[in-house]
Amino acid sequence: MTVDVPELGRSIAEEAAAANIALRLIGGVAVWVRCPSARTVPLARAYGDIDLIGRARDRKAIVAFLEARGYEPDRMFNALHGASRLNFRDPRRDLPVDVLLDRFAMAHALDLRDRLTLDAPTLPLADLLLTKLQVVSINAKDLRDICALLLDHDLDASGIDLARILEVTRADWGFEHTIHRTIATLTERIGDFDLERAAAERIVTRAEAISAALHAAPKSAKWKMRARVGERARWYEEPEEARG
Repeated sequence: MTVDVPELGRSIAEEAAAANIALRLIGGVAVWVRCPSARTVPLARAYGDIDLIGRARDRKAIVAFLEARGYEPDRMFNALHGASRLNFRDPRRDLPVDVLLDRFAMAHALDLRDRLTLDAPTLPLADLLLTKLQVVSINAKDLRDICALLLDHDLDASGIDLARILEVTRADWGFEHTIHRTIATLTERIGDFDLERAAAERIVTRAEAISAALHAAPKSAKWKMRARVGERARWYEEPEEARG
């Protein structure tokens, strides 16, 4: 069966919002929903799963909502990891549907409990971008998603809110350091994506504006203490797996 994964993801999140369940899209499907440039070459890509995030306190409602729509829970996984993550499968399409609860935790952690009712059907744009910028071992898939976000949205309160990015990194040298590394990689590899010159320049300009804002932002004592150690100690976690 041919599956339009992004449209299916959007419908799940929209139905959840209509049911008053704070269940938002994250990952590549979320970028597809928010970014027209992610739907056409050269930034279009394939999607193999649907990633969502909700609140741990809504776990029972989320499970009931997905089961009612035919998604089968991985009962063993959910019993072991259900405090932070739930796995489901669409048996008709053989498609994984994964649900994070409260936090996005890969190379770096984002507490998203207070962000789940600010936008729909996805997380806010700044948070979507942070989930991509936090990747230490960046790949072409994540770089495409970053390009789409930066190409299609301004750095302002109605687009990608820089204030949110600065809030997350103010006390977290490691997260900020990874963002700078990711932006440097993006700048080096922007030519890989065969973008029109104006589009590539817009992406790089906005990426460098984020980096400059981070450099200029006030730092907490915790940030400064960790900065003294630098890369002599690992500044990120080893994620169990990559997400869309």
